[in-house]
Amino acid sequence: MHKPLLSSASRPLTFTIDALNERGETVPTPIAGEHPLTLYVDKREIVTLMTLGAAPEALAVGYLRNQRLVRSLDEIAAVQVDWEADAVAVTTRGGLRDADERLEKRTVTTGCGQGTVFGDLMAEIDEIRLPAAAQLSEATLHGLLDAVRLHESIYKQAGAVHGCALASNAPDGSEILLFVEDVGRHNAVDAIAGRMWLDGLDGGDKIFYTTGRLTSEMVIKTAQMGIPFLVSRSGLTQMGWELARRVGMTMIGRAQGKHYLLFTGAERFAR
Repeated sequence: MHKPLLSSASRPLTFTIDALNERGETVPTPIAGEHPLTLYVDKREIVTLMTLGAAPEALAVGYLRNQRLVRSLDEIAAVQVDWEADAVAVTTRGGLRDADERLEKRTVTTGCGQGTVFGDLMAEIDEIRLPAAAQLSEATLHGLLDAVRLHESIYKQAGAVHGCALASNAPDGSEILLFVEDVGRHNAVDAIAGRMWLDGLDGGDKIFYTTGRLTSEMVIKTAQMGIPFLVSRSGLTQMGWELARRVGMTMIGRAQGKHYLLFTGAERFAR
């Protein structure tokens, strides 16, 4: 077996940022890295993967294997990662077999950790304007978390799904307007975005809640819906944090019961 020539370009797995807890205290908080990595095979762009960056060479090889674009390791001559270009270049020994047919039929899932629309989304992010005067009170946040806790869900019955909710942002309490569960959190947020269009719902006076991680794609999609507040019971990634700051979004993670961490947009949050 001919092993390919590999770079060794792992990235730091965590970064530390300051967050504010429910008592207003500054808490140094580790967050996961998140990086776009565009895969090129023989100079042909294949897909952009969102990755922690721990083993980018193995990720590229595994993707090609699982997508059945290569049939054995012998077909790969080299795998070289360049983080300055956010790219991984794979060189094969004889080209991809039936590449045009396979890539045309390839279905890319919108589940956890993989996306192919990253470039298109990033190109539009600076055009997004969230309502500057929107405010979220701590009491409304507590009301939302309580409503989510009491909401009947598939997850409570069977697990194995992510849930997303669109909720009102009102001084007298938050009400869940839409609740969608799916095997991938991105499927759930896309379904809510579609329903908002179909029902003519504006996002400026709403809160978006997800059970999943606060990744870059989740931040971008919430911003595209015009929603200034994003809440999760989970944590966030480095790029999710950076993009939330960039668009002026208030992002709250690790939110359960009376506990939460305010990561971005403190100026919109009234304790």
